[in-house]
Amino acid sequence: MHAFIDDNSNCFGVLIYEDPMDIQSYGLARRVEEIRAFHGYSFNLAFGTPPQELPLLLDTGSHVTWLPCTSSYHCRRCASPSGNTITPFLPRSSSSAVLVGCRNPRCLWIHSADFLSSRCAACNNITSDCPVSACPPYALIYGSGSTAGLLMLETLGFSGRTFPNFTVGCSVFSQRQPAGGIAGFGRGAPSLPSQLGLRRFSYCLISRRYDDDASERGSVVLDPPKQDSSSGLSFTPFLNNSAAGADSPFSVYYYVGLLEIAVGGKKVKVPHSSLLPDRIGNGGVIVDSGATFTYMASKVFDPVLAAFVDRVAGRYNRSAGLEVQTGLRPCFAVPPNATDVELPELAFRFKGGAEMRLPMENYFVFADAAGVCLTVISDGDDVATADVAGGPAVILGNFQQQDYLVVYDLERRRMGFRRQSCLII
Repeated sequence: MHAFIDDNSNCFGVLIYEDPMDIQSYGLARRVEEIRAFHGYSFNLAFGTPPQELPLLLDTGSHVTWLPCTSSYHCRRCASPSGNTITPFLPRSSSSAVLVGCRNPRCLWIHSADFLSSRCAACNNITSDCPVSACPPYALIYGSGSTAGLLMLETLGFSGRTFPNFTVGCSVFSQRQPAGGIAGFGRGAPSLPSQLGLRRFSYCLISRRYDDDASERGSVVLDPPKQDSSSGLSFTPFLNNSAAGADSPFSVYYYVGLLEIAVGGKKVKVPHSSLLPDRIGNGGVIVDSGATFTYMASKVFDPVLAAFVDRVAGRYNRSAGLEVQTGLRPCFAVPPNATDVELPELAFRFKGGAEMRLPMENYFVFADAAGVCLTVISDGDDVATADVAGGPAVILGNFQQQDYLVVYDLERRRMGFRRQSCLII
């Protein structure tokens, strides 16, 4: 996370009306069973001795794993599943919890050497934990939210396996964050895949129609068996952002080569230069399981928006009122009591020949019984995040990944995907 059809009659799909979604609340996360949808997708991890289990948001767009931590933990405007309170991780109840020392090399994962040279002056041995001071507090920014705390070493448990000395953030304050914390699956030394030495990982995100059904769940698998195209997977290579050094925020992203975007079977004319990182690292296309709606920079989004308006013309009228209400564009009014709506297909073609032809429910949503809206956001949209300016030109979010098996083959530096039902039966 791609050859298009020129016959427009084959490039329309049907969106079935079920229940209106609360568009304004998207972007928040909710607890899941194994892995479950509601705004974000979370799965349970256990930390400590004895283990304490928490639901963490699966995020391939960041690389630090952190937990709500201590009995004094405070979170402003944080999402909690069905109004349930998430119990923070309690380090004092774990015999294996140890703060990362100021001179521990893992402290360099979040702080520069220059910064630590003054803060860790009491220690002389740079290869060991500092006996008198902890690694200085971290502050992580996620678009419109943030979290802060201290790094610690703890035993991680998942799927019957344990991993000692896993570096995890013990957050004591957060704002606008998932209630159970974040599992960082991005690139880089602090990430969960890197710390566990994974060669591959995969996830299958269930449809948003099961948001309110706690019994339904998808899956996340660490080091799944090798798979190839014979299993129905389409592969595209990961790309390097040559300007993204180890200290760059872009270094954590999984870049892919998006060659074309098609609406209703016709290629949309977007600047190809935007689909590749420029000399300072901006632009390019990433896959992010922690983002909700797909983001496109205006120079990519505007032609896509125009293509939808053009392809839908004569079928449904554009609804300015619904666009103001939802912050999404374009929105279209549909006939009263309509149970299905025919809309142009959205497709992505990737380097290597892989193609993702999305089903309607992965990019249009009924905002209310009278209209549908495209679930792609851009600069200036009310629901767009604040951290995209100057970053990737396209962020493929989890709404567009519903009911796709997505495989991150770290060993062969490629991503594979296959459309399928993600429900665990």
